[in-house]
Amino acid sequence: MIVRIMGEGQVKVADSHFIELNKLDDELLAEMESGDTDGFRRTLNALLDAVRRLGEPLPDDSLEPSELILPGPDATLEEVREMLSDDGLIPG
Repeated sequence: MIVRIMGEGQVKVADSHFIELNKLDDELLAEMESGDTDGFRRTLNALLDAVRRLGEPLPDDSLEPSELILPGPDATLEEVREMLSDDGLIPG
């Protein structure tokens, strides 16, 4: 799956890694719902770090359609809340 991190670029992540990513996404969603700003910031950075670690960066000149768009590391809780679906940032 092609994942875009806003402000950074695209990464190709194997489907097998989405179990780990979904756990972080669930944690992020719970922190957002409880208003835990510190936990939100920590988990958002952990999620983005996991995508970077598990994925393979695509070249900057690549124009692949992104199947998933994640906020950048400086996104606010309110900005991320606007991006959420019922399943969180990562569907499934």
